Amino acid sequence: MGSLGVVRYAMHVHCVHERPRQECYHSWQTVGCEPQYMGGDGIGCYSPLRSWLLWCGTGWIHLPSGIMLAQRFMRGSNGRNVFDDDVRSVLSSFFLFFFYRIEWRGGVGFAFLLRCFLEPEGDTGPCVVRAFFFSKTHKGAKRKKKIRRMSLCENCNLATDCRGIQDIEDAKASAAEFHYEPIFQPSDPHHDETEYYELEGDFVKTVEVLGKTILQVKPEALTALAQQAFADVHHFFRKDHLSGWRSILEDPEASDNDRFVAHTLLQNACVAAGRVLPACQDTGTAIVLGKRGELCWTGGEDEMHLSKGVWDCYMNRYLRYSQTAALDMFKEVNTGNNLPVQFDLLATAGNEYHFLFVAKGGGSANKAFLYQETKALLNPKSLREFIEQKLKTLGTAACPPYHIALVIGGTSAEMTMKTVKLASCRYYDSLPTTGNKNGRAFRDLEWEAIVMDIARKSGIGAQFGGKYFAHQARVIRLPRHGASCPVGLGVSCSADRQILAKITPKGVFVERLVRDPAQYLPELPPSSLSTNVVNVDLNQPMSEIRKLLSQYPVTTRLSLTGTLIVARDIAHAKIMERLNNNEELPQYMKDHLVYYAGPAKTPEGMASGSFGPTTAGRMDSYLEPFMAAGGSFITLAKGNRSKSVTEACKKYGGFYLGSIGGSAAILAQNNIKNVEVVEFPELGMEAVWRIDVVDFPAFIIVDDKGNDFFSKFL
Repeated sequence: MGSLGVVRYAMHVHCVHERPRQECYHSWQTVGCEPQYMGGDGIGCYSPLRSWLLWCGTGWIHLPSGIMLAQRFMRGSNGRNVFDDDVRSVLSSFFLFFFYRIEWRGGVGFAFLLRCFLEPEGDTGPCVVRAFFFSKTHKGAKRKKKIRRMSLCENCNLATDCRGIQDIEDAKASAAEFHYEPIFQPSDPHHDETEYYELEGDFVKTVEVLGKTILQVKPEALTALAQQAFADVHHFFRKDHLSGWRSILEDPEASDNDRFVAHTLLQNACVAAGRVLPACQDTGTAIVLGKRGELCWTGGEDEMHLSKGVWDCYMNRYLRYSQTAALDMFKEVNTGNNLPVQFDLLATAGNEYHFLFVAKGGGSANKAFLYQETKALLNPKSLREFIEQKLKTLGTAACPPYHIALVIGGTSAEMTMKTVKLASCRYYDSLPTTGNKNGRAFRDLEWEAIVMDIARKSGIGAQFGGKYFAHQARVIRLPRHGASCPVGLGVSCSADRQILAKITPKGVFVERLVRDPAQYLPELPPSSLSTNVVNVDLNQPMSEIRKLLSQYPVTTRLSLTGTLIVARDIAHAKIMERLNNNEELPQYMKDHLVYYAGPAKTPEGMASGSFGPTTAGRMDSYLEPFMAAGGSFITLAKGNRSKSVTEACKKYGGFYLGSIGGSAAILAQNNIKNVEVVEFPELGMEAVWRIDVVDFPAFIIVDDKGNDFFSKFL
């Protein structure tokens, strides 16, 4: 036939009907010696080998023709000649020289075979290729040997004759119709079912530009909106959060400690609603998620104007400055205004601007976890065991009852963790409850119920034992890379500070939170609230206080009256430096109970600003050396602590007392009577303070015998 004829004839290939590979790759038939359809992907890659082994035999092919043929068939979709690769060149040349005496149709099959083996899944694709390895006129056809081929489906998305491998690639690309849908498809994407109120002011107007309605927003609208949103979120709560506390009081299965915590948190909400004391002393990191429509014009400096609103709120209200700036790798200073703000501003369609404002405290932010798992997790037994194990690691440091968010999957780790945060804010509550083949996110209501069941059965309860470790759970399933299975876990704490807002052609609007939380309080404290409380005089010698506490078991409720020393992270670090330099532990650490806390700003006429406990675990590494130096025998804070604390308390005769996390406002109003700086005034809220308290509520968590309340749960 001639060299050029061989190449030309070999180039004539046809794409044929394609169907889902799970059907096609498992349907085989026995056929006679006719031109066969050979697969080019997966199991089909081996069809050319079978055919070639059966039919290459006698005859000659000119070496130049074979090289031209092999080069043409082994050229990728990007036009790169595989002969340019040294390894492939050697392999190709070896086989061409070795099999130069082959029947010409076998040569065609061999060239295609090389492509299948050298690039088995890259460029050949799932198209089925008709290779003319033999014909009826060839003497081999007379043997009527049987080979297997794939059975093809009747329905087809591709029926185009092609010329050459590159044409097959082009046809493959057009085989599937393009389809787009967003991963997140909430039924209420703009939270229109939320109740809003309008800010007063002339902030917006609409103009027509090129036939489109443009919303022009004055920059000061962003400032006013951010200021108002953060002011509201520090003093008010959503209905579902308040009703969650009320349901604890109404549940006969709730423990006494559950009911006491819920009642205290509702009272705290009532105090915070006075718009003076924030509900929590940790007034958090300011986080702003914004989705601005392309037809909403703001001037382009949104972050600056929103930051100004955050600055106004924190500077002019009785909030705490919690942000530190790094001067170098180790030296830090407080920014003095709670800036910077964390922004996540996105572009979208339309002429509206939608926001979620979040004040995220350190306690709950520190309880966000990413786990890099595998497909092995994705079965009911393994997943439940995983959840049971990981929920315990949340502990109580972030102030339960929690809103728990569990996210399984994600196209990246950051997508997973962002979804955790938004799910804990109930931002994705209107997601569909089923997935689809295109990878949409969905809520799994069945697993939400399972998570709640695990939380109830944990026994941790609302901080000090019981049933109410969580208010709600959100479980969201996301698409994932086949080699990755990220899992995210996080919470929104008792402070639960998030608020929606929007700017539309009608004006500027903020989510309406509950202004009167007293409606969720019973008229009188429930009779089931335990009155078995041990009064502790903190002004007696430390040895006497320790002797008294030693008489009671863990979880005993206490009422503390007297003087406390307040010190937290930076103060502890500075005192530790003294011990490392062979200096004495300050006497105030030896004489008094140490309260881990940092106050918000003090309103005029009050003894203190909001002054709730901070997370105890951050001071764990200091406790043993401080006790060894004769101080910190009794500490007061929130959350569970490490085993080293239990061991130190047993060794030195110490105690760890737990305070109710999330009740900072009511503590400032009812229990803290005097506050003064003792040391390190330059540290601001991180200074060492001396405070006088009356009936300050607490619970024994770790005693001097080595008992830890949380050890049976965590």
